[in-house]
Amino acid sequence: MSLAPGVGNPSFDHELMYAALKLPDAGYQLLALFRFWNIIRYWAPYRDVTGVDWDSVLPRFVPRVALATSIDTYKLEMIALMATVNDTHANLWSSLDVRPPAGDCQLPVHVRFIEDRAVVAGYMSEEAGTASGLKAGDVITTLDGTPIPSLVERWKPYYAASNEPTRLRDIGRALTRGACGEAAVGILRDREALVLRPSRVPAASTPAEATLAHDLPGETFRRLSDAVAYVRLSSVKSADVGRYIESAAGTRGLIIDIRNYPSEFVVFTLGSLIAEKPAEFVRFTSGDLANPGAFHWSPPLSLPVGKPHYAGKVVVLVDEVSQSQAEYTAMALRAAGAVVIGGTTAGADGNVSAVPLPGGLRSMISGIGVFYPDKKPTQRIGIVADVHVQPTIAGVRAGRDEVLEEALRRILGPDTPAGEIEKIARAARAGSAPAKPPPPK
Repeated sequence: MSLAPGVGNPSFDHELMYAALKLPDAGYQLLALFRFWNIIRYWAPYRDVTGVDWDSVLPRFVPRVALATSIDTYKLEMIALMATVNDTHANLWSSLDVRPPAGDCQLPVHVRFIEDRAVVAGYMSEEAGTASGLKAGDVITTLDGTPIPSLVERWKPYYAASNEPTRLRDIGRALTRGACGEAAVGILRDREALVLRPSRVPAASTPAEATLAHDLPGETFRRLSDAVAYVRLSSVKSADVGRYIESAAGTRGLIIDIRNYPSEFVVFTLGSLIAEKPAEFVRFTSGDLANPGAFHWSPPLSLPVGKPHYAGKVVVLVDEVSQSQAEYTAMALRAAGAVVIGGTTAGADGNVSAVPLPGGLRSMISGIGVFYPDKKPTQRIGIVADVHVQPTIAGVRAGRDEVLEEALRRILGPDTPAGEIEKIARAARAGSAPAKPPPPK
């Protein structure tokens, strides 16, 4: 094996996938278990925060993996093994189709856990969503007669995640999967309990991006008002960052929305333009080829200062979809002076390392440790917001974006009427804005 040049995450160069293997095969299944267990034991930088006694995991899974009598059972046992690591990056990415709930179809709605309840947060497509009879803000209480809490407890062992909000994020995305055709959905709408019978539609017909981000629709950069500029990183271009900052000149504040996964790496191109002075923001740990199991600290890494400089307030938005590069970006922007607003992030930062497994299966782990300059951790904790704000069920029903509203309040001041802030946020959520940015100088 080797360490990736310039980064230091492990590269497992000679571990074979045995893609043509005919399963079940107890020997090769055990090889998969032993390989993954050893990789965590010697090469996972966060093995001390898994929350389990890793030595006890191996004997517990030997019979489960060795005695798996079908390829799907083998995959499920390996998924359960990986879930014990409590690392959102560690999953059996080649085989998530066997993870419960099973089925080729799903309801055409976006489900998000809000206030610990499964809530319809929007539609996968407007036409199919409207036809389902479900509405934004509906609390789903049962699916095909089974209470949602029972389903969540049953499925949790197969959902690998660094923390509970992220686990519920992924369960919410899959919650309504099942057999194609009619489903019985118990809901609570306002205070009225109802049972609807919408139809599940083929999962392939629903756009994945509908569940992968909570940022605003529309252009990458725009002004939400004369005083507030906005940029979302899900479609950001590093080459355009300077132009965004020039176009934001003269505004009182800039909102950087990372309730998504950045389309390009802009940590330094964007961070340097809001930093007033060089700012340390991160340090890493990486493994040691000469002493497997040992990890070494890197010196802190700093943001430089660049031009054009943005002089207004900077607010960063995060939530449970902010993961890995998104978290790393938020760390850098906060060190540059930004205020972070939102909820708990995914708690899985650091370059990933691919793990090939017998049967042509693929996994990953977080391959390097990412810490604050003072060595405080980020794994499982996530980026703790300076101002903790999360959506409410009432807010979803009313079509509000409460995280965005708090960012606007932070920029425009607490004396700004709530109605004015909500009006700006609603216009932004609808994909429109009261003012266009002036051309860059």
